[in-house]
Amino acid sequence: MDTNLIHSILHLAGRRGRDATVRHLICVALLTGSAGCAVIVASSQKAQTGGQEGVQQQGDQNMTPERRAAATRAFLGLGALPDKVAAARGEPLFQQNCAFCHGQTAHGATGPSLITSDMVLMDDHGEHLTPFLKEGSPEKGMPAFETMSDKQLTDIAEFLHVQVEDVANRGSYHVLNILVGNAAKGKVYVEGHCMSCHAAETVSHIGSKFRSPEQLQRNWIWPAGDRSMTASVRTSGGTISGRVKQISDFRITLVDNAGKTHVLDLEPSVEVQITDPLAAHQKMVMTLANDDMHNVTAYLETLK
Repeated sequence: MDTNLIHSILHLAGRRGRDATVRHLICVALLTGSAGCAVIVASSQKAQTGGQEGVQQQGDQNMTPERRAAATRAFLGLGALPDKVAAARGEPLFQQNCAFCHGQTAHGATGPSLITSDMVLMDDHGEHLTPFLKEGSPEKGMPAFETMSDKQLTDIAEFLHVQVEDVANRGSYHVLNILVGNAAKGKVYVEGHCMSCHAAETVSHIGSKFRSPEQLQRNWIWPAGDRSMTASVRTSGGTISGRVKQISDFRITLVDNAGKTHVLDLEPSVEVQITDPLAAHQKMVMTLANDDMHNVTAYLETLK
């Protein structure tokens, strides 16, 4: 993926107040495509709720494209939903009056890109952009559009918001045809990379769990549901086990089966054993090639 696009979306997240950890997750999602979007939406909801409820709600294996887009929009904090009807009216106005400087999709030309413009990002439905466009910014070479009506300028603003939405919200992307891989090669990949953890019977039933190839691909790459990291921490006072809520070089926070939270300092004498059900998938994502991804999806689809 284009690194400029990645930087743009990280900037969008920054404008909406997301911290560095979330921006890192967004970057992972961009690099792993629609599968990554499902991962970070589930991760975000889990972090916000402190448990598996968010994962079950947003990591639903049969989430529709509309729900996924809405969940991704909420996670990224993209603001008000653009008015696409108004944007359609604003597109020809933008093309006629603005595209020669800012490009046909506002990504920049002789003038700067508007996708990461603070003025655009802080606006919801033209309340800031309309008066700005009316007055212009002559000192920066930006003409005033004083002869255009407020409605026309608001339509242009909505067109710009749709362009931001198209860049930022990967969840709104609709897959046209995902079954483009080689099933035979996918079988070879599964046998070489997956069978050390998964039984043949488990693999044979994966495809039947999902109603579309898109959902199948997303979920074999990063399985939905409760895949919490757990740990056992042995200290001089005994052993405490539970779900890992937070971990750093200095301390670990666990939630035990009774729901009690334990914050433990990682001193030299403390022993920690971590069980991460998705460790193998995390490692796989970092090396997974596009061809392998499509090949495995094609193979699993044949097992339905």
